[in-house]
Amino acid sequence: MITDTFEVLDKRFIKFVQGNVHKEVLYTGTRWAEGPAYFPAGRYLIWSDIPNNRLMRYDETDGSVSVFQSPSRYQNGHTVDRQGRLVSCEHQGRCISRIELDGTTTVLVDNYQGKRLNSPNDVVVKSDGTIWFTDPTYGIDHEYEGDFAESELGGSYVFRFDPATGDLRVVADDFVKPNGLAFSPDESILYIADTGMTHVENGPQHIRAFKVEEDGKLSGGDIFAECTYGLFDGFRLDVHGNIWTSAGDGVHCYTPQAELIGKILTGEVVSNVEFGGIKRNRLFICATTTLQAVYLRTQGLPRFG
Repeated sequence: MITDTFEVLDKRFIKFVQGNVHKEVLYTGTRWAEGPAYFPAGRYLIWSDIPNNRLMRYDETDGSVSVFQSPSRYQNGHTVDRQGRLVSCEHQGRCISRIELDGTTTVLVDNYQGKRLNSPNDVVVKSDGTIWFTDPTYGIDHEYEGDFAESELGGSYVFRFDPATGDLRVVADDFVKPNGLAFSPDESILYIADTGMTHVENGPQHIRAFKVEEDGKLSGGDIFAECTYGLFDGFRLDVHGNIWTSAGDGVHCYTPQAELIGKILTGEVVSNVEFGGIKRNRLFICATTTLQAVYLRTQGLPRFG
């Protein structure tokens, strides 16, 4: 038997979910929960409450929740790099920043060819240390999640930044509003969501798949999947290459062959997810006003090593 937390669309989904498990609501009280990042050494999760201009912290050892940072410069997406540092997308700072091991904050990049970035949205670190991020205009479109401003770039791009050399390059420039992104297990594919429907009538609501070339360039970019309910936003992959992606009714699970096989039903619009826990088998879910979690029979990709 499968609990009502899960919706099985294909029997293959059953092997990835624990039949007697229910979703857990860990916290209620955010306006728009986003950007979860898990720190295994401390067993805690950081996530954004963008409109309230704060970062939240969930302690897995005792279930407590506290404010990690306020104000937070309207931070959105986060990731943890291979040295265990928090890498952040700042709407108000219009930059990618990093909290160093001594607690200080470093602005890694805030402009492209002398023009300010829009409002970095989501970020991932490749095994070679390069930082890949999306830069739509959501944080400068209005005052709710940042500060209103005109785009200096005149477009919304996907960037690759090399902290070792300072090189910043555009790797994709044909998105309406690039959003969540993640690499396949072998890093040969980069998946990127386009939520352009928020700004263009009948605009994109899909994830595209790009081949990652040895020189860091992207090729291809065919549509991987169209969202069947709302919009794809942030997502993570498991060790089998399945994509666990946010959607309007919960979390959708796609196989590497782009087959929608099941859902985690949350009752709220989901913005992003993150694998965590001691065994990387706990999926943390940012769902509008709540932080939720569910144990699965699969593991998220390892981030270190």
